[in-house]
Amino acid sequence: MSTTTGGLDRAGLAQFIDHTLLKPEATRADVEALVAEGAALGVYAVCVSPSFLPLTVPDAGSEGTALKVATVSGFPSGKHHSGIKAAEAARSVADGADEVDMVIDVGAAKAGAWEYVQLDIAAVRAAVPQGRVLKVIIESAALTDHEIVEACRASEAAGADFVKTSTGFHPSGGASARAVSIMSETVGGRLGVKASGGSGRSPTR
Repeated sequence: MSTTTGGLDRAGLAQFIDHTLLKPEATRADVEALVAEGAALGVYAVCVSPSFLPLTVPDAGSEGTALKVATVSGFPSGKHHSGIKAAEAARSVADGADEVDMVIDVGAAKAGAWEYVQLDIAAVRAAVPQGRVLKVIIESAALTDHEIVEACRASEAAGADFVKTSTGFHPSGGASARAVSIMSETVGGRLGVKASGGSGRSPTR
């Protein structure tokens, strides 16, 4: 008997999930186990630190769905020069990443420096070519409702594909239903919205 959630069966739900391992103490063996688990579960992607790229992932199964590879840029603090974030993203793409999740400078957002936030995202967008996905982590739990809206607007203006709630490492916490609702209303379906949070290894998409 299949398990269903909100009209989706288990396989359908798995296609909305990134199986993630970003803990600093992760080993190559841990990552290999993550890839095997992700393939067995049928998730959309595995997300690992850039130093583990390139990854060897299984070929597409009988249904033709290949496991995507995601990674991070400027993670987890976002307190990196834009050029460093862009260089990290470019290296990750060259190493086979299908998706890059970058972290904004949350302090700049708190200060209302939205032009800086937008330029920071744009620098990474320029390093992540069209056809590869750029997701922007705004650390929503650390922002006010207004700041969430402005961070989403800056992300859209800079050419992001998704806005994402959280790194999972910030003490303020991870995703909330309210933050996801505000983000969804702001981007209006023009960008994807990714809810994430919890430990450094949490399946989220």
